[in-house]
Amino acid sequence: MFDLTGKVALVTGAGSGIGRAIAERFAQAGAQVQVADIAEAGGRETVALITAAGGRAEFSPLDVGDEAAVAALAARVGPLDLLVNNAGIGHVGTILQTAGIDLDRLYRVNVRGVFNVTRACLPAMLARRRGCVINLASIGGIIAVRDRFAYVTTKFAVVGMTKQLALDHSADGVRFNCICPGRVETPFVQARLKEYPDPAQAYRDMSATQLIGRMGRPEEIAAAAHYLASDEAALVTGAALMADGGWSVGK
Repeated sequence: MFDLTGKVALVTGAGSGIGRAIAERFAQAGAQVQVADIAEAGGRETVALITAAGGRAEFSPLDVGDEAAVAALAARVGPLDLLVNNAGIGHVGTILQTAGIDLDRLYRVNVRGVFNVTRACLPAMLARRRGCVINLASIGGIIAVRDRFAYVTTKFAVVGMTKQLALDHSADGVRFNCICPGRVETPFVQARLKEYPDPAQAYRDMSATQLIGRMGRPEEIAAAAHYLASDEAALVTGAALMADGGWSVGK
């Protein structure tokens, strides 16, 4: 396991799903984890899981779209070694099924949230000339996905931000990468499946988009994040790591 002992990490959206898996994995590897989420119950549950396993974690309620709240949290937790911008939301629909308020809602979390948290935490990393920022993008940040207009628009922005940050600041000792998952069986996806007339068939249809014939697991995305966060990934910056079960291969 890549050693993260002595590292301080902040993971947003860590109250469930991929964010929780990343927070748990980092803690298992020795990091002290700041668990941030707008959902207090989920965030505190993540901390409880980490501490029960012998790890170190602290919960902070956070709306990543609130710039003042983000700045206050950054000041309180101090310099970070690892930042994972995982918080994100989705919307189903074409442009004609997407109201301006829908696009604004996704932009506020998926784009402005990454901007707010990175901008608040980056100066301390630059001052120490070390750090690693990992953004959770999506296969929808690399290729178009049917009926996901707002989501794809914002995730393309996340990939672009990651590459621009790497270009501007990698020479200053900070690495920036993003992970582009395909379909992952998270609580969000499980809830979506229940909305279909035949959830079992919907599950099979979603799984079939990936060459491996199944959805990913949050723990598999956490493993990718763990590698990118480790010193063994010192050569990797500006990358968009595909973790999509081969979905993008045929596109």
